[in-house]
Amino acid sequence: MAEEYDLVTLGAGSGGVRASRFAATLYGAKVACVELPFGFVSSETVGGAGGTCVIRGCVPKKLLVYGAAYAEEFADARGFGWALPAAGAGAEGGPAHDWASLMKLKEKEITRLNSTYGNILKNANVALIEGRGALKDAHTVEVTAADGSVRLLKAKHVLIATGGVATAIPMEGAEHAIMSDDALALQSLPPGPIVVLGAGYIATEFAGIFRGTHAAQYAVHLMFRGDKVLRGFDEECRDQVQDNLTRRGIHLHPGCKPTKLEKHGEGDLTLHYTDGTGAAQSLKCGLVMMATRRKPRVDGIGLEAVGVALDGQGAIKVDEFSRTNVPDVWAIGDVTNRINLTPVALMEGMAFAKSCFGGELTKPDYRNVASAVFCQPPLATVGYTEEQAVKEFAGNIDVYVSRFRPMKYTISGREEKTLMKLIVHAESDVVLGCHMVGPDAPEIMQGLAVALKCGATKAQFDSTVGIHPTAAEEFVTMRSRSRRVPATGTSKL
Repeated sequence: MAEEYDLVTLGAGSGGVRASRFAATLYGAKVACVELPFGFVSSETVGGAGGTCVIRGCVPKKLLVYGAAYAEEFADARGFGWALPAAGAGAEGGPAHDWASLMKLKEKEITRLNSTYGNILKNANVALIEGRGALKDAHTVEVTAADGSVRLLKAKHVLIATGGVATAIPMEGAEHAIMSDDALALQSLPPGPIVVLGAGYIATEFAGIFRGTHAAQYAVHLMFRGDKVLRGFDEECRDQVQDNLTRRGIHLHPGCKPTKLEKHGEGDLTLHYTDGTGAAQSLKCGLVMMATRRKPRVDGIGLEAVGVALDGQGAIKVDEFSRTNVPDVWAIGDVTNRINLTPVALMEGMAFAKSCFGGELTKPDYRNVASAVFCQPPLATVGYTEEQAVKEFAGNIDVYVSRFRPMKYTISGREEKTLMKLIVHAESDVVLGCHMVGPDAPEIMQGLAVALKCGATKAQFDSTVGIHPTAAEEFVTMRSRSRRVPATGTSKL
């Protein structure tokens, strides 16, 4: 006999948990949330409360970034009088790193967080049902548990929040490479070079993680098809990140296309690729990680049974309120491929709950969404890039740029500069974008995101008293315009 609910959510990731919790606690809905059993590497049978971000994404990645960053700290410490070994992990040397120990502690923390997310649902009176959920019709979800038993859930509304999944590059030998899920569950690093394929968030972050933790004698390579990393970000920021990657000992291979991966034995691989000239090349390595793309997780959840429409990229098509083309079936988060960030999925989940159960149709607000790339040092941004602003607005765009050597590096001797950039609409004086590459950039950018959300002007930035000595004060002391660029768009402020 079917169980009756007001809402059944497929997926207990960040968006699904937030939507389910708000629907239950704020609006009194009877809610069930369906999720696969917990595990570190996702599959057709493995998932877990917390989803990608908590289990095999943002959180474990950030923990590994923290671990890798000690390589920089050890190197810089010598400039402050600390005597440390000259050989070990990282391109600059330092104490030896125990990857297995880091992974053990990471797994302990992620296991705790998985339980925490289960408790969040429990405390909100949301039923967490373990198994694989699939739509049978617009108001019925079939859940198949690990033991093969089946439950039928009847729902007034169904929310799809199944997220995304990493996908491999279609080439011969792709099965010998690992994906981001696997990288976050590696129990050891191979005694040999590591190659990361890709140029986005995940690729640049893992290149830094591997360089900071891998033995100094083994190279770390970053290979990508374009000319620069981090497509879509401000061009000057991209250039700065690329320069930083090189300075930190990562070998960059722009304009290259992998064609074949051969495995000769455990930790003994040959990556074949074409370089920027089209010439065939090869690279011996111990590990290859693919970090080129993710796709919405839409397979096997019954979308075809009810006719839920997908777009050309395989994402669920939704309107501005997260409604699919099928009445009472909604979708949020990465499965819709709008802005694939955890905080955005949280926002969409809250808007959904208010729209569906609060009696007020509510649009998620995608203006001035801040984001960060945890490469080393990190990049953070909010608002328009210079290129986007020039294309979007009428009038002129004023650009303010500051490059400086962080105070810490004047003593440590590190040859690396911080980049800060403001994009201003000249006629209105409104700050359209803030960008930074340097230590603590994400922490600084979160505060600036509030200012942009409030429509801050350059004059208001200039009238703000800075905190000294900090890098952040540079954002309120940039008085000299670097350039004025004629805009080509039509939007006005």
